[in-house]
Amino acid sequence: MKVCKFGGTSVASAEQIKKVGAIVQADPSRRLIVVSAPGKRFSDDTKVTDLLIELANAALQQGAVEEKLKNVVKRYKNNADGLGLDNAICDVIEVDLRKRIAEAGSISDELLMDSLKASGEDNNAKMIAAYFNSIGLKAKYMSPLEGGLIVNDLPARAQALPKAFDNLSDLKHSQEIVVFPGFFGYTEDGVLRTFERGGSDITGSILAAAVKAELYENFTDVDSVFCANPKVVNCPVEIEEITYREMRELSYAGFSVFHDEALMPVYKVGIPVCIKNTNNPSALGTRIVSERKSNHSPVTGISADSGFSILYVSKYLMNREIGFGRKLLQILEDENISYEHTPSGLDDISVIIRSHQLTPDKEDRIVKRVETELQADDVHFRHDFSMLVIVGEGMNNNTGLAARATTAISKTGANIEMINQGSSEVSLVFGVRKEFENKILQALYNEFFALSASVLT
Repeated sequence: MKVCKFGGTSVASAEQIKKVGAIVQADPSRRLIVVSAPGKRFSDDTKVTDLLIELANAALQQGAVEEKLKNVVKRYKNNADGLGLDNAICDVIEVDLRKRIAEAGSISDELLMDSLKASGEDNNAKMIAAYFNSIGLKAKYMSPLEGGLIVNDLPARAQALPKAFDNLSDLKHSQEIVVFPGFFGYTEDGVLRTFERGGSDITGSILAAAVKAELYENFTDVDSVFCANPKVVNCPVEIEEITYREMRELSYAGFSVFHDEALMPVYKVGIPVCIKNTNNPSALGTRIVSERKSNHSPVTGISADSGFSILYVSKYLMNREIGFGRKLLQILEDENISYEHTPSGLDDISVIIRSHQLTPDKEDRIVKRVETELQADDVHFRHDFSMLVIVGEGMNNNTGLAARATTAISKTGANIEMINQGSSEVSLVFGVRKEFENKILQALYNEFFALSASVLT
């Protein structure tokens, strides 16, 4: 059995959904299908999820709900008409949306928003199952509630509980193709909860692990994963094979093709993943595996992500003060803030934080507490940083790689604010000012890929 997940662009229109049907028909082992909500059909289009967020906001504010509701139903109707389905499926979808809207006031605002956002995947799965049956594919829609995708309770972020894998393992015995909505699950008390970004990828990975699939195929709109962002680097090298660890590191710093959290379920049981293109399914794609064949380059990929801030703390003889780091991180924990890196010297330490977690009030409280409780000499925040990550399983056996990277960066005129290499030596992280991000990404690509390619040819 193969588990196949189709992203938003793959199910955005009737034309795209027909491609999905053809892909499933082409391989009888594709028995468990996970779908996202309809995405953009063209660059200026609006995702169904965004339409649903507008609908949820209208319901919460007691605004123009009918207009927002019609916008959502219209998108589904356009797809239903293009697929040759009758109006019955759209009636089912409208009834479902009205039922969710009616919960406004009886559940928290957060849960109502989650419920309406999740309806995008849920109702799209119903429509795609109906389409499969119309073209002769014996299929059924299955709700995460019926399938047993059980997640933990609030307030922690949603994660599948161990019993979810036991429940979902029964799907491998289904005689029909199962169309399963991504992005959400249910608590043991029946409360709907959504996963974080890349939620449909997470669902697909959970199902693949649960049924012990031979392969988890993740269909998107690119032929493969590229070694660098194609929006910055012109025609970057395609990656044929990459390890779980490498993909995890690249996803952490901006690779949007596959969310890093989605790798965990399949990583634990060693199920390979293949990133494929719905618009070009014959392309080999990129395989994510436990171990891969070595290649000529120690670097597999380079990624970059912005939106980081630095908390700088300085105190003379900090290194001799037992518990200083723990106390500092406790202050951040008290503000519900996680950290990314903590490079340090004898008398100073920097804590790298994703900026979206900060507010001016939080920053003021943190600075005052560090000054008062830790008696620091200097405490301040700096903003607008990017993290660039060089990733490769071969890096730990390669001499001079860091020197090559820093030399390439120096030629751009940028200053390196931070360097961090993990103990696994799979990645090397550079913190730089955001304004230099794209320039440095291009310079690193030229150093590790463009020049290598020219030597080989």
